[in-house]
Amino acid sequence: MKHLSFKILILCILIPPVFYVFSVKSLEKNLHKRYTREIESIYMGDTRPLFNGSIRLKDAINKNIDHYLQSRSLLSWGAKAKITVTTKQGTILYPAVFEDQEASLLQPDPIQIAAENYNLMNEGLKVNVDLIIDHNTLLSNTILAFFICVSVVVLYYYYRSGINKAMQEEMLKSSEIARLLELEKNHTKNLNALDRDREHLTSEINEIKKKFEKEKNRASRNEEEMIQEIVLLEEKLEKNLALQEEQKREVEALKENIEQYEKEQRKDAKQKARASDSVRKRFRTLYKNISVNERAISAFVDLEDDLKIKSEEIIHKLNEDPKVVPIKRKVFGKKGRETVQEVIFAYKGRLYFRKTTANKIEVLAIGTKNTQTKDLEYLNKL
Repeated sequence: MKHLSFKILILCILIPPVFYVFSVKSLEKNLHKRYTREIESIYMGDTRPLFNGSIRLKDAINKNIDHYLQSRSLLSWGAKAKITVTTKQGTILYPAVFEDQEASLLQPDPIQIAAENYNLMNEGLKVNVDLIIDHNTLLSNTILAFFICVSVVVLYYYYRSGINKAMQEEMLKSSEIARLLELEKNHTKNLNALDRDREHLTSEINEIKKKFEKEKNRASRNEEEMIQEIVLLEEKLEKNLALQEEQKREVEALKENIEQYEKEQRKDAKQKARASDSVRKRFRTLYKNISVNERAISAFVDLEDDLKIKSEEIIHKLNEDPKVVPIKRKVFGKKGRETVQEVIFAYKGRLYFRKTTANKIEVLAIGTKNTQTKDLEYLNKL
């Protein structure tokens, strides 16, 4: 379809994998920081049992970290956390390593355990967290599915906009062709009527000539009157013939106008598409804080040059500081509908925009007083 941008199609294809990769990496980074911070705050727990020798430091660390990992739901969704706790001397405290069973069966001495705990803590403890989100897991597949849905929604929006624009152009073209065909039909009807008049006048001239020949010998005094009548009829015939030729030329000219109009329509459509693409690129480059939809871009291209300058001045202000833009009124601000705000520029210009959920300005429509009814109908359908 000619109104569906190839760049939009490519963008919608590339959005899911690209955003998926960056989102997974960003989530890994954030979870790594979060888990590291939280584990560092809870891995030793209450230090009083450690100093009175009721529990070994290694056992307390393993218990606290295992309990923490069991409470993290994201780990069951596909995230993998590899945690190690060591002293600065290299002694591994977590994960638990194999110990001598005989030593473990002996009754622990609280004073000795407290001394060991104190010595280990004096060495200094170091927590290392490695977090990885594997592909083809519930968490990664959920992220990918989300971006695929976003891409499909964007593509569907541009597809529907292109269909509506094509239908409007086709309706305008059909109505103009119908009007020209109706005009051609009327001229053809008039031409046929002139043909009948010519035939009728020709028959009358022939009849008069016959009467003239018959009456010429009878009444020479009526000769001049009959000649004058013949002259008048011949003049009338010539006028009708001239009018007939003129009607034929008008019909031919109308046919040429129809062909020229169709060529200009195709040429204007191509020029408008190139102009819309240029304006879209410029807006995206210059105005990072706002978004302008396709309908607004198409309407901007159709504006006169002075209105384009004034409307872009409003867009620039919305991009820099929306608070300085004078709002005429709010449209569709009732319960259950989003608030759309109307701005007037150059007296007859109209610009409509709203704030998105991301608190970003979206320009919905640009037009004049002549297009205000259509613009309001469009906004009512949002």
